[in-house]
Amino acid sequence: MTYLTSTSEINSLVTEYTKAETLWIDTEVADYNTRHPRLSLIQVLDDPRDMSGKNIYLLDVLDKSDVVDNFIDKIMSNPNIKKVFHYASFDIKLLGKSKAQNITCTMEMAKKVPYYLLPLPNYQLKTLATVLCNFQDIDKQLQGSDWGQRPLSEEQIEYAYLDCIYLAQVYLGLLELESKIYPDPATEDLTYLGERCIQLEHECKLINSELEHLQTRIKTAMQAHELSETSHFKLTSYDRTTVKVNFSELAKFVQHQNLSLDFPITLTQKLQQDLDENLDSLPTEKSSNTYWRLTPKSQDDN
Repeated sequence: MTYLTSTSEINSLVTEYTKAETLWIDTEVADYNTRHPRLSLIQVLDDPRDMSGKNIYLLDVLDKSDVVDNFIDKIMSNPNIKKVFHYASFDIKLLGKSKAQNITCTMEMAKKVPYYLLPLPNYQLKTLATVLCNFQDIDKQLQGSDWGQRPLSEEQIEYAYLDCIYLAQVYLGLLELESKIYPDPATEDLTYLGERCIQLEHECKLINSELEHLQTRIKTAMQAHELSETSHFKLTSYDRTTVKVNFSELAKFVQHQNLSLDFPITLTQKLQQDLDENLDSLPTEKSSNTYWRLTPKSQDDN
């Protein structure tokens, strides 16, 4: 890990980074919970295989707007460099906003992984690094420390560079997971997939049936005991009012009152049948979509 404070050294490194294909980037922000947050550090890694931190650079950019602008122009705005962040929408607010191109966010990658393959309580970097990459004893307390102070403490500097290591390993882990989730469709084992799907559908029916039954019993029991809350649930009530009017009456009212109430109505199959040949005299708009539906086959079909 190298900690750079010199403007010339930082700008020189940024120029070198323009040759990179992928950069793993993190930031630390001073006064982040105020209306005027200040970018304190930009941490950059260009080799995800580096677990020692040797290739990580910490760029001290506190109150150095020219340095930040140079980083934005040469790195963030460069479409040829992939920039990997965690919770990218937060970082790019201070790193170019709409100018930022070719951004990858590990948080968004993780959210696309089905829950059963990656059951997470949240999508924080610490959680992903622990569950996906088996990092242990990750301390995130320094995230909320004073990043506007100078000099930074040794603990802050260590925290800052470790985040880049976690980020790169999480990214690689998610890429590996994605390759398993979305294999080449032409290589799929349809027999296995079909049998597994039927098995899970049966298990879901059993679980949903038990869940609905238990929920009904709990609601009934809480009402019987006149309880609004237990150690596991809160019971609340709400009223829903439905207002209906015959379409012909609504049409008469709108015409009589000269109201501007014009909006498209989707004609169901039943309405289309009722209109019959009169449908051709209406100025309709048609759109067609193709949907695919899986239907389990009965034993008699096999």
